[in-house]
Amino acid sequence: MSEKISIESRIEQLGYTLPTTPQPVAAYVPAVMSGNYVYTSGQLPFVNGELLHRGKLSSHSTGEGHLTLEQAQECARIAALNALSAVHSVLGDLNRIKRIVKVVGFVASAPEFTQQPQVINGASELLHDILGEQGVHARSAVGVAVLPLDAPVEVELIVEYV
Repeated sequence: MSEKISIESRIEQLGYTLPTTPQPVAAYVPAVMSGNYVYTSGQLPFVNGELLHRGKLSSHSTGEGHLTLEQAQECARIAALNALSAVHSVLGDLNRIKRIVKVVGFVASAPEFTQQPQVINGASELLHDILGEQGVHARSAVGVAVLPLDAPVEVELIVEYV
């Protein structure tokens, strides 16, 4: 990524804004620094204090309570932006990011749904689009029965900074 453009400007170029860090829904903080790393808590797809979507992914239906793959990928992008906001809350400047080291994504899934990696691609691809090679990372994409508040996706980051 070019040093001439700020990470926040790049986010805006992509049609997003860096959100206000979502308030924790339990007893934790959004992010902590240790050494040269920031570890975020799992972030949900909140937009202006409301979940973008609720429900889970299923291969068999897309009725009420079930999301499409595209909706879930957008949730993963929003959760990743919220995780970047948590990073910003402790670093003060996203341009201090040296690289995204790891992304962990959780997808609320019916037992037969096996496209968790494609869902979390929403987060991974956005991080690459924002940060270029600094956004390329190791990753886990895990299916779970349910997430807090009936969120479909949760994303956490490990970020190295300078």
